[in-house]
Amino acid sequence: MFKNLSLQSRLVGSFLLMGLIVLVIGIAGWIGNSSLSNHINTLNSNTLPSVVGLWKINEGQTQVQSSERALLNTLLSQQNRQVELTRIKQAWEQIEEGFKQYESAPLTEEEKNLYKQFLIDWDRWKQDQEKFLRLYQKFEDIGIPNPREVQVELLNQNNGNLPQITAAKVAVNLLNELSKLSANEERTSFDKATESIISVMNYSEQFGAAAKKAADTDVAQTTFWIILGMILGPLSAIIFGIFFSITIAKPLSSKISGIVSTIVSSSSEIAATAEQQERTAAQQAAAVSQTTTTMDELGASSRATAEQAESAATGARQAMALTESGSQAVNRTLEEMAMLKERVGAIASQILRLSDQTNQIGNISSLVSDVANQTNMLALNAAVEAVRAGDHGKGFAVVAAEIRKLADQSKTSAQKISTLVADIQNSINLTVMVTDEGTKTVQEGAKTAQGTADAFAGVADSIHNIAVNSQQISLSAKQQAIAIQQVVQAMNALNVAATETASGISQTKVGIQRLNEAALNLKVVV
Repeated sequence: MFKNLSLQSRLVGSFLLMGLIVLVIGIAGWIGNSSLSNHINTLNSNTLPSVVGLWKINEGQTQVQSSERALLNTLLSQQNRQVELTRIKQAWEQIEEGFKQYESAPLTEEEKNLYKQFLIDWDRWKQDQEKFLRLYQKFEDIGIPNPREVQVELLNQNNGNLPQITAAKVAVNLLNELSKLSANEERTSFDKATESIISVMNYSEQFGAAAKKAADTDVAQTTFWIILGMILGPLSAIIFGIFFSITIAKPLSSKISGIVSTIVSSSSEIAATAEQQERTAAQQAAAVSQTTTTMDELGASSRATAEQAESAATGARQAMALTESGSQAVNRTLEEMAMLKERVGAIASQILRLSDQTNQIGNISSLVSDVANQTNMLALNAAVEAVRAGDHGKGFAVVAAEIRKLADQSKTSAQKISTLVADIQNSINLTVMVTDEGTKTVQEGAKTAQGTADAFAGVADSIHNIAVNSQQISLSAKQQAIAIQQVVQAMNALNVAATETASGISQTKVGIQRLNEAALNLKVVV
């Protein structure tokens, strides 16, 4: 059954059994010790105070009795009498202290009966003692310490009738009465009270002896249980130790050996892993440091890029301003080209009008030439008729010849005008052609200027986009520089963490090595 229990149950059962044995021995010792304590308490709280209190009462009573006997001595001096009276007073104080000490202790029923009888006898002696003191006070008031000697002396001097002899007689009577009281009544009551107090003291002594005997018995029993515990404790510890070593420690040792071997193997593997992690952490720390340096360089490059982007944005803004100026100049050129086109158009219109007028002149010239031809024909006909008319027609022939000359001249002038008109028409045609070419040139120039304006607008848009993009690039570069700075800070923190991790892994490695050494030592011990 014990073999089927688990290791924890075995250990718990073994400790419970050992604890039960120790508890039994301890309870027996505690019972004996408690009984011994009660009996010692009885001796300390009951018997010893009772005996001491009764001894003080008896001692005080004896002192009172002794002092009274001394006071009956007529040869005692007045100073010694006062000493004896003081002694009696102190004896009564001791008696009262003894009564308080005795009555403070617990009493048995038998002792209460004995004490009650003692109080009766004590009160009787106390009354006799008070009576003795009253009579002695009267004797002391007379002032004659040796009345018999005074009486004899006065009788020898024949002074029997003097008041002093009467006082001496009274004093002698009081002295006799005191002696009689002390020798008879008070002596009897004193002996009775003494016997009673001795009875009470004997009972207390017997009670104390019984308590002492019970205490001795308790001591013997306690000693027995202690010796028994001293014997059984080591023996049971040895027996159970051997039993546990066989039933628990041996299988436990084999299990612990297996566990220790496992711990050694695991700690070796963990140590190797920790060493690998340490190298990895060191490499990570180096990589983090290198990355931090690279990020610093990248941050510097980003800041330079931001500055260059800002410069490019500034140049783009300047180019934008120049482009706007160029666009304005092109626009002005377009306006001038439009005006030139209108003027060329106006010139062309005037040339066409001039060409029409020239054609009309040509037509008129042709008409004049036709008229001249007809006139020449008429002049020719008239000359023919004049010839026919003979002498009468000579004058007419001269006029006809003149008209013919004028017709020839008109025809020649008309031909010249036609030639000039043709030349002018040719020139006008050439001018029209040149004007058309100029108009086309102006139109081409306007198109070119418009294309230039469009190109300037495109360039302006491009430069604007470049400025915007440069500004954005500058902002992005600044943000990138800030982000890189944050990354650098994070990398520094990561570097510190990696260093701390490497340090922690080193400490873990040391702890694993210590654990391995402890496991090996435990294996050697097991």
